[in-house]
Amino acid sequence: MGGKSIRNRVRLYTGAWQFWLIMALPLAYIIIFCYAPMGGILMAFKDYSPRQGIWQSPWVGLKWFKQFLTTPSGLTIIMNTLRLGFYSLIVGFPIPILLAVGLNEIRSLYFKKLVQMITYAPYFISVVVMVGMLMQLTDLRIGIFNRLITILGGQPVNFFGEARIFPHLYVWSGIWQTMGYSSIIYIAALAGVSRETQEAAVVDGASRLQRIWHVDLPAIRPTIVILLIFNCGSIMSIGFEKAYLMQNPINMATAEVISTFVYKVGLQNGNYSFSTAVGLFNSIVGFILMVTVNQISKKLTDTSVW
Repeated sequence: MGGKSIRNRVRLYTGAWQFWLIMALPLAYIIIFCYAPMGGILMAFKDYSPRQGIWQSPWVGLKWFKQFLTTPSGLTIIMNTLRLGFYSLIVGFPIPILLAVGLNEIRSLYFKKLVQMITYAPYFISVVVMVGMLMQLTDLRIGIFNRLITILGGQPVNFFGEARIFPHLYVWSGIWQTMGYSSIIYIAALAGVSRETQEAAVVDGASRLQRIWHVDLPAIRPTIVILLIFNCGSIMSIGFEKAYLMQNPINMATAEVISTFVYKVGLQNGNYSFSTAVGLFNSIVGFILMVTVNQISKKLTDTSVW
């Protein structure tokens, strides 16, 4: 019976050739570009030489990890990455939720679509164009921000030349660019809130804020929790392009993050082993954060990714 069951199962899978034909390209992509390159992780534990190759290069163990974690510059880079990641999470995560709740309460269809268009549009601006816009808007002589500061009696501010301003400039420009697009999933979740429950709350005399707090937000809580877990897992994943384009010698004290450091050490200086070790460290920390938050969420809210 067992052998017959296995044969039937094999016949079922091999007979569904249409399914395997559809899956062939995505599977090939994942294997070739996601799993095959994982062999390069070995470079983090070797003194890699292109001439000798990954397998023949001498093994050095945790040398590169120790070098990165014991140098003042390495600790500064880690702190810069964590600062930007937590700042983006704390400030940027609630705003799309508030935007979605606000859009859900708008009754004028025309005004609702207008707000959606205005808030969604920045997401489709490329990073290069967006950083160029920031540089123009904050320019010391012709920037609109400095013009307004001067009109109000203040002194022009060199936004890109102040290390302490860089985190605020990076985070808030990112919120402006992504808050509309990030709110889409919450708007979709709010569309599934029971109308009967909302009408019952109205009959009971609940105000608009009370309906939002006691009906809307509890209904989309699983969505909020899942996205919070993913966002916590990406705290260390500060985008390379934007950070690199916004860097200059003056603001480097707060602008240098792990992704830009890996690029400079690996591709510009050719120290592939060191850069691989730093990148692997970054991925491990992100994975640990995600697993930890997922376990905490499972215990507190009964909602988790796995």
